[in-house]
Amino acid sequence: MATERATWAYRDRFGDGFGRTYFRRFDPGVVSSVGLGTRLGDSTDAEDDRYERALRAGFRGGCNLVDTASNFRCGRSERVVGRALDRADVDRESIVVATRGGYLPFDGDRPADPAGYIRERYVESGPVDPDDIAAGRHCIAPAAIDALVDRSLEALGVDTIDCYYVHDPETQLQVRSRADVYDQLEASFERLERRVAAGNIVQYGVATWDAFRVPPDHDAYLSLPEVIERARRAAASVGRDETGFGAVQLPFNVDMADAFTVSPHEFRGERRSALDIAQALGIDVVASASLAGGDLASGLPPVTDAELAGDTPAQRAINFARSAPGVTCALVGTSDSDHVAENVAAGTFDPLGARAFDAVFE
Repeated sequence: MATERATWAYRDRFGDGFGRTYFRRFDPGVVSSVGLGTRLGDSTDAEDDRYERALRAGFRGGCNLVDTASNFRCGRSERVVGRALDRADVDRESIVVATRGGYLPFDGDRPADPAGYIRERYVESGPVDPDDIAAGRHCIAPAAIDALVDRSLEALGVDTIDCYYVHDPETQLQVRSRADVYDQLEASFERLERRVAAGNIVQYGVATWDAFRVPPDHDAYLSLPEVIERARRAAASVGRDETGFGAVQLPFNVDMADAFTVSPHEFRGERRSALDIAQALGIDVVASASLAGGDLASGLPPVTDAELAGDTPAQRAINFARSAPGVTCALVGTSDSDHVAENVAAGTFDPLGARAFDAVFE
């Protein structure tokens, strides 16, 4: 697992090569504020090889957070992350490994009959009750999450996952009430609390798309304060003094700034944004979609672009995400080593200060 000593030593290797806030606190040590994503790309051996080269280049060049999921690229992404860790020029203890579970994964490629595969692999001979499945293959019931943690540990080839997310819990709102989703999350959080106590994971959280940045009347809305409260209850129920819930992931970029601009959550007597609440409670925020799937690499809105530092539009877009209050790391996914180098170089520029960031929205 990543350690305080090793991550600080990793940071020190780069001296003054990055801006002053490039490395940021992330329990138990520090992480780069540009992270390596692994979602995009074909499920092929050739793409695996490209990803391995890109990840190793990132580890070597100044990125020490890698983000993946059990279902990304039909399960291949976790395996290639494990391969890159094993062959990297840096110690495993220097790298923060984050993954997630919620979508029942395939095994290497997409089966001819996805529904039949899910039924045979996970329902008939596995831990999943069909009543707990939403959208054909999404399940966050406790037994499923437990099994997916084991699958991720094996695929990654690690003893400990540094951050484990429950993936898109809002998907369950398609088939059950909001109250039932909170209950199911609490039950799964109990399993994850036990995994923290056992040393299988360091901390956990939720990785969302819509849940925390849409209004309360939206079909995909979940209350961030309520989710955190359920984690606290889960910790208490298994006899832990403090919850292992420590991070949330959500999309954040120039075109999707709702986590900062929308205040849907009731918290301490007022409506506040997801970023505001996370910052107040000491919850790390990892920003996904920093380049909006690559769209922002070709250019940003002129008014915003003029305020940001960076040699390329991609670097300036990454620096926008890194500038948001409460954001610990901005993820960028690519299997291109040259693009990784460009993305990491965004960290040689300082992000916007709080006042300048606020001014973008005035």
